Amino acid sequence: MWILIESWKPLAGLFVAMLLMIELGRYIGRRQRRADPEWDSRGVGALESTVLALLGLLLAFSFSGAWSRFDARRELILQESNAIGTAWLRLDLLPAPARGRLHESFRSYVDLRIEATKGNEAKPSAAVTAAQQGIWTEAVAAALVSGDGRVAQTLLPTLNEMFDIATARYLAVEAHPPTVVFLMLLTIMLLSALLAGYGMAGGRRRHWLHIGCFVVSLLLAIYVTIDLEYPRRGLVRVYKYDQLLIDLRAGMK
Repeated sequence: MWILIESWKPLAGLFVAMLLMIELGRYIGRRQRRADPEWDSRGVGALESTVLALLGLLLAFSFSGAWSRFDARRELILQESNAIGTAWLRLDLLPAPARGRLHESFRSYVDLRIEATKGNEAKPSAAVTAAQQGIWTEAVAAALVSGDGRVAQTLLPTLNEMFDIATARYLAVEAHPPTVVFLMLLTIMLLSALLAGYGMAGGRRRHWLHIGCFVVSLLLAIYVTIDLEYPRRGLVRVYKYDQLLIDLRAGMK
């Protein structure tokens, strides 16, 4: 569904589709009235209201869920930056030769993590996994050489947390509602447009102001919801939080 926020063509197509559904609903309604002038439309309004209420409920839940996941992704970036910064400081507990090697490994690892944020973070790269394994192996060996058990107790849990948060970020990026949910939402949007057009069949003229506000409002709602779900593809971005890792890397002298 992210294609809706990467190109104007799907949005334009959805805009046209909704206008066509409104026009189709109006056409069906006018035919109904011509075929049966005494047709009583009482009760139809209640059905229309039910569908529109369902659409509003689905949009509300979708937006709320998208915002929660967006906020969680930002929080994970902050947590990872803090975990890496803490682990970096605790490297000072190690003997000089091992500390120097781990400092260099950390710089390379943070460079890889920054590079990952420029993409979509769809899955852990082999380079990141190898860097994590290398850092862990070096840290364990250095802790054993130091001969102080408190070094291992202090440093290794921090490294473990740092790696766990990186994995959690990958999982958070992939945490989206099933595609069928968005398809259902788009289908109900089109059905709502059909019913809206049917409800306007009694007028001789089209109410373009109401039609425009109705269509644009729904399109904005679905666009922002999907944009929050895929914050590295559309207008919504998390670059300010990405800067935390960049600033951290700059301070690793």
